[in-house]
Amino acid sequence: HLPKIYQAFLMSATLSEDVQALKKLILHNPVTLKLEESQLPESDRLTQYHIMCEEGDKFLIIYTLLKLRLVRGKTILFVNSIDRCYRLKLFLEQFSVPACVLNSELPVSSRCHIVNQFNQGLYNLVIATDESALDAEDSGGKEKTGKAKKKAKRFKKKKDKEYGVSRGIDFQFVSNVINFDFPTQVDSYIHRVGRTARGDSQGTALSLISAQELPLLQQAETALSGDTNDPVIKPYRFKMEEIEGFRYRAKDALRSVTKTNVREARLKEIRSEILNSEKLKSYFEDNPRDLQVLRHDKALAASKVKPHMKNVPEYLMPPSMKSNSSVITKRPQQFQGGRREQKRHKVQLFSFIHLSYQQ
Repeated sequence: HLPKIYQAFLMSATLSEDVQALKKLILHNPVTLKLEESQLPESDRLTQYHIMCEEGDKFLIIYTLLKLRLVRGKTILFVNSIDRCYRLKLFLEQFSVPACVLNSELPVSSRCHIVNQFNQGLYNLVIATDESALDAEDSGGKEKTGKAKKKAKRFKKKKDKEYGVSRGIDFQFVSNVINFDFPTQVDSYIHRVGRTARGDSQGTALSLISAQELPLLQQAETALSGDTNDPVIKPYRFKMEEIEGFRYRAKDALRSVTKTNVREARLKEIRSEILNSEKLKSYFEDNPRDLQVLRHDKALAASKVKPHMKNVPEYLMPPSMKSNSSVITKRPQQFQGGRREQKRHKVQLFSFIHLSYQQ
């Protein structure tokens, strides 16, 4: 029910068939303006790295990066499936690393609440999947048709069609984006990495690349580098030998995360979020302050968390970091300090402290 005379602007990151149809429906002799600016921020604001590793070593690397505090600030961990979300969350729980899971199966109100709390600083780590974000589109922004579309539908479960973490959700002040699984399309990589280095802020993107994902990395590198020969996604020379002492811990923790555990955790959180979403909606409308207490990063398998896994003993510390005594904890320690000091500790952003990097 638009008036006879009106002015309209239609903005979209990609021109899919639906957008083109909407354009014909509401616009009359439109002027098309295409922004030819860089798809990502300049290198002085956004630093992009990759680590070549075995598929099984991804869990070891992410554990050491987080536990040794080599990653600081608000971080989004991207994976390619919902099962991987919960597998990674259950793995990190065993080392007392809290994280939220954000996926298309959660109620809309829960997803919005998670994002709002993340933006407010209640969480520093979100594990997200954008597996439905580009299901119907290829890397050029055009929708799949025919056999390709039918094939994609066979593998899709019932999910929220409007869900897509890599784009369309307003994450604020994200210091780091980590691709635990490398996206299958260049557009998805751009949208993921675009969550950080917004405005005048700086940010870091790190991708963990297995041998099977190397062609995807090369495809993204070709698209982003253009005519220049300079690498955009630079190699991050991670010294695996310095973290070998953590391997047995990572293997032991990963071994306990079975498919049954993942399925049960997935169902448990969905039931919990639906309960919060439906039964407590009216209550929270009358008591908005209590909504702030509702957290989404609670452990899903608390009984399996071993207390000693929370701390990093001195003998496991990499030689280059043994002077960093703040990471070494021989026994559980409580953070001490007044409100002012706690606030200063909380706002310790930006970004990666590099173990080693070579041009």
